[in-house]
Amino acid sequence: MINLEDRVAIITGGAKGIGRATVLLFLELGARVAIWDVDNEAGIALASRKEGKEGRLAFFPVDTSDSTAVEEAVREVMQAFGHIDILVNNAGITRDASLKKMSLDHWQQVIDVNLTGLFLCTRAVVPYLEARGRGRILNAASVVAHHGNFGQTNYVAAKAGVIGMTKVWAREFGRKGITVNAVAPGFIQTDMVGTIPEEIVEQLQVKTPLERFGTPEDVAWAYAFLASDAAAFITGATLNVDGGLIM
Repeated sequence: MINLEDRVAIITGGAKGIGRATVLLFLELGARVAIWDVDNEAGIALASRKEGKEGRLAFFPVDTSDSTAVEEAVREVMQAFGHIDILVNNAGITRDASLKKMSLDHWQQVIDVNLTGLFLCTRAVVPYLEARGRGRILNAASVVAHHGNFGQTNYVAAKAGVIGMTKVWAREFGRKGITVNAVAPGFIQTDMVGTIPEEIVEQLQVKTPLERFGTPEDVAWAYAFLASDAAAFITGATLNVDGGLIM
């Protein structure tokens, strides 16, 4: 059984989708959780659970692409929980378009959240992990980083960068007792996938050996495993959670 008892985890993009599923699973496994998200309404609603009243769950409105906001939120988490053990860099957005139709603004928005945001959050949290002599950093990649995807120049570039940064940080922080890994979801049944036309959904399911989309909980369990002592000797890895889509 995976045990995260008394570990303190920051989960970015934690108010909805995969992030929300990860928050709930980490709580179930004994962790104390800081939710970071730009969606105040969803974040406050999630933090109103009984675990929030027990001091095990708190919401912090954070734009992870804003360096000042990130650094302030880390200080607030330390005040609320006393230490940090786990950072789940889960926040992400899409702004899809073919290259010829993609605006510079949409390129930059995706890079800012999906790539620069991970850099800012990790840079702010690492000193606190180093002070404890241990820690887990988990980064949200995507299977599209392996093979590309039509209309996602910005998203694929960011997610391929995430895999590269994961390997660099695994080398840099390993001697401090910190592991760094990435999780690369395939097609997961979230609001983001809900915008895909039905005929495309059917095609994607046929291409997936398990013949279904994943659930947010499927990805949350991958995060939980890599955050646990069971994965103590795994670092620099990218775990595909994709039903066999990429082999």
